[in-house]
Amino acid sequence: MSHVKVEIASQPDCWRLAAEMAGAAGLPERGERVAVAGCGTSWFIAQAYANLRERDGHGETDAFQASEFPAGRGYDRVIAITRSGTTTEILDLLTALDGRVPTTVITADRDAPALPLAGESIVLDFAEELSVVQTRFATSTLALLRAHLGHDIEAVAEDGDAAVRLPLPVHPALAEQITFLGRGWTVGLAQEAALKCREAAGWWAEAYPAMEYRHGPIAIARARRVVWAFGEVPDGLSAEVEATGATFVHSQHNGGYWGAGKDFDPMADLVVAQRVAVLFATSQGLDPDHPRGVTRSVVLP
Repeated sequence: MSHVKVEIASQPDCWRLAAEMAGAAGLPERGERVAVAGCGTSWFIAQAYANLRERDGHGETDAFQASEFPAGRGYDRVIAITRSGTTTEILDLLTALDGRVPTTVITADRDAPALPLAGESIVLDFAEELSVVQTRFATSTLALLRAHLGHDIEAVAEDGDAAVRLPLPVHPALAEQITFLGRGWTVGLAQEAALKCREAAGWWAEAYPAMEYRHGPIAIARARRVVWAFGEVPDGLSAEVEATGATFVHSQHNGGYWGAGKDFDPMADLVVAQRVAVLFATSQGLDPDHPRGVTRSVVLP
């Protein structure tokens, strides 16, 4: 069994451990103006958290790619998410912010070079991964941040327990392309699901805000293509997608792959999408632990 399969299956227990750390020093106080920075998967997790924190009334929160952080903009705290703690753009950002603003780094490595560059650090070493492809560190970070916002992570983890066992709603023999959609905080999850398909399997996958999908991207929908929505679905969208011949996937659509009558947390939906990405890889004889052209951390010369 690949490392990533084991890591995907371990996520619900990792979420429970992360939730126990919700009182850790370095997480934002209510009312603080906060920026969250990351690269790749970590950026998408930053997007999800930023939307949730504002939605829940905890304060203005922005998410940035570390390389595109706006120099000179004022924040009460900057959070940097980096599994390895070695990513060049994160180290450069923390160095540039030193002494200007309180910083917190969330990482999986207790010896990460990012730690001494930040004012505070939170280490999720139980979520460290052997696979190049990120799964449990990213979702455990989001579980930590959601728990700090007051979310019931045990309920989320119970949904995750089901997600690691469910039959998959998409099969590679029947899907040549997949588009993920989200609204609000699930836009970040949709972006992450698409990235998993691209990097693990080289699969053609895209992601959009659900309301934006009608404004052009729907043109690629057709038979043997899939549109997979996380969270809330705009009225009429499923019918518009199915009219193109594409398959519409949603946890509540036509009874859903979860079974009728239960609204599961979108983080559990992401677990199912991760499993689909691994299936896409193995169906082509690819190694999902070591994707072509992808490294564990981007360290620039």
